Amino acid sequence: MTAFTAPRVRYLKTVPLKRVTTPYGHIAMMVRRLEDLSQAPFGDVLVRRAKARGITARPGAWFTTEAPNPAGTTLAVGFVDDAMAPFALLELGRKLTQFKKGTTKAALATPGLNGDAQRKSLHALISCMYARAPLPHFQEDRETEALTAIDVYGPNTDNASLRAGARGNHLARALSVLPGNYLNPGLYVKRIKELAAESGWRFRFLDEKRLGALGAGAFLAVTRAEAVGSGIVHLRYTPARATKRPIALVGKGICFDTGGVSLKPARHMYGMHEDMGGSAVALGTLLALTELKVPYIVDCYLAIAENTIGPRSYRPNDVVRAANGTTIEIVHTDAEGRMVLADTLSLACRTRPALVIDYATLTGACISALGTRMTGVFTNRPALFTRLIEAGHNSGERVWPFPLEDDYDVELKSDIADVKQCTLEGEADHILAALFLRRFLQHDPIWIHLDLSAARHKGGLGTIPTDTTGFGVQFSLALLLDSAWKW
Repeated sequence: MTAFTAPRVRYLKTVPLKRVTTPYGHIAMMVRRLEDLSQAPFGDVLVRRAKARGITARPGAWFTTEAPNPAGTTLAVGFVDDAMAPFALLELGRKLTQFKKGTTKAALATPGLNGDAQRKSLHALISCMYARAPLPHFQEDRETEALTAIDVYGPNTDNASLRAGARGNHLARALSVLPGNYLNPGLYVKRIKELAAESGWRFRFLDEKRLGALGAGAFLAVTRAEAVGSGIVHLRYTPARATKRPIALVGKGICFDTGGVSLKPARHMYGMHEDMGGSAVALGTLLALTELKVPYIVDCYLAIAENTIGPRSYRPNDVVRAANGTTIEIVHTDAEGRMVLADTLSLACRTRPALVIDYATLTGACISALGTRMTGVFTNRPALFTRLIEAGHNSGERVWPFPLEDDYDVELKSDIADVKQCTLEGEADHILAALFLRRFLQHDPIWIHLDLSAARHKGGLGTIPTDTTGFGVQFSLALLLDSAWKW
């Protein structure tokens, strides 16, 4: 799997930008006014070509052109103002950092900007450059992008959290794009074990035999038809000295989802190798927190399985018992994510974490509600809604909260078991799924559930240039690194 390697970054704020002679392959710039380009390399060319194209300094507008030099440097210019939201800056940055193949050295600049506007703009551009690290592919003739160095003309805006977040996001995307035959449960667990050894995490694997002993009937119902090494991975990061209460990250890791006997049509089955994206985001978040040496224990629980078909497949109307003793009536076998997460959440809560965050590509209903530009968020602490929205705003990974009102629970009432898995109607399924999962929390931790409707967005999202977004890592860091929040 392609490893994330950040390009070398130099800060050259003392060098007059207009006099730059380095043969960069790409120069990306954010400015307020067209006149500010007079301070930029090839400024007269940029101003003349912008005017010839009728380009105005409207915030969010951008254009590219080629410099009249032997290197054929790409000059990319975007216009900003002080009111631009972080997401809009990141979207603009993504457009400005589309460098051509073979580019090894790039420059970032903000002619005419200073202070907070300059820092935010450079931060956005660097984030977008980092996000262009190559992902795994299987094309022999595909040329790999080879950006190795970035020169920044301005103050140092790089920091440890930016690099850690970029690496965590890259891990999440790199795992998610791997085809199912390269990342079945057995292979996935092997990769995780190797990563744990590299990162200094404690690794424990609860295989189907051990899960049986723990009474994890919800998880084991989903895995009846497969025999490729499913189970729950438990990873633990332990700091040298803990000054805050432990947290738990939980991820849905369905390596391929056929829908089971409630078989998906071909259109909806294509791409289901990415149904493990929630576990990849949990892993990426753990990696970033580890690199930042956060002062609290982080447990990470990954529900690794496949939802496939066979003579032993679980079926509608089956009744199974989860690890916390709850009996569940099966309604639709394509609602397998909430089944594996039920037992995983239950086991994660046994260590009494102060905070549990789970990540899952869980429901189509959330995509119907929000599209794929935002992710739905749920919590058992409604007072956190504002904080969650702000973390999404600040990170460029936007979320929107949904309710967990008790009267919705009537839809999950079963005549034969404690609860129905879901309904066949599908109305408000994202809310019903979250209410279902809430039943498996123990000891009343703060709980945040991300239904990853933005896990995949055509053309990329925010900093991310690929359809697979790895959404959730940057949001989690913005939330967890907020010094004002004492969980």
